[in-house]
Amino acid sequence: MTAPTAITPSGTTTTTTPPPPTTSTSPPPVGSDDYYRDAIGKTGPALKAALHGIIKTNTKLSYDQVWEALKVTDEDPNNSANVMLFYENRSLSKSASGGNPDDWNREHVWAKSHGDFGTATGPGTDLHHLRPTDVSVNSARGSKDFDMGGSPVGEAPGNFTDADSWEPANFAKGDVARMIFYMAVRYAGGDGFPDLEVNNSVNNGTNPFMGKLSVLKQWSEQDPPDAFEKRRNQLIFERFQRNRNPFIDHPEWVGSIWP
Repeated sequence: MTAPTAITPSGTTTTTTPPPPTTSTSPPPVGSDDYYRDAIGKTGPALKAALHGIIKTNTKLSYDQVWEALKVTDEDPNNSANVMLFYENRSLSKSASGGNPDDWNREHVWAKSHGDFGTATGPGTDLHHLRPTDVSVNSARGSKDFDMGGSPVGEAPGNFTDADSWEPANFAKGDVARMIFYMAVRYAGGDGFPDLEVNNSVNNGTNPFMGKLSVLKQWSEQDPPDAFEKRRNQLIFERFQRNRNPFIDHPEWVGSIWP
């Protein structure tokens, strides 16, 4: 996606500092096959299991720490005082985070009600699917699955929504897909959290599923990773969680796991 712009909650900022990396060793370069050595050459379920093993031991943030981390990961490349809003592709002051309609807040791209994991440390605080968005746009998206069609979203041109789905603008479609695929691989039910799975449905409710798989695969191909998305992946790895989104580094693995 083309870099979104960031915002900081007014009056609700926290001074909590995200945890430092758990190791001082130099991280492998972006997309390095050294990082993915246990997955190289595998396909299908074996690839999914190998990637889960690689990315599951990440450093975990509190929900308060997410505020500060997003100011780094989603900083506007053209204005260091701002963040890029994800669905809107609009820059907003880092200090404008909070709960007012024109503030920015923390959007769970994998809706936290899909699996009912809330905002406890774990999937609810995983930076790989948390993005700054306008408060009212976040509310409009709600917990809907992803699919094509609907009515235009006034505050987020290029986005569409109906009763049970959300279609992001073209610049964000691939980002959404790769975040959903990451969550389905990272959270497999073995660490006290639900086993998250991608399916080909909408209206998934509180089940630990997100759709629509066929559409998400199409979006991943249509909108390949751009410089902003790759930089964000690297920052999350180096400065915060010490793990990567494999589908940003290797988009071809989407079709191998979900043929």
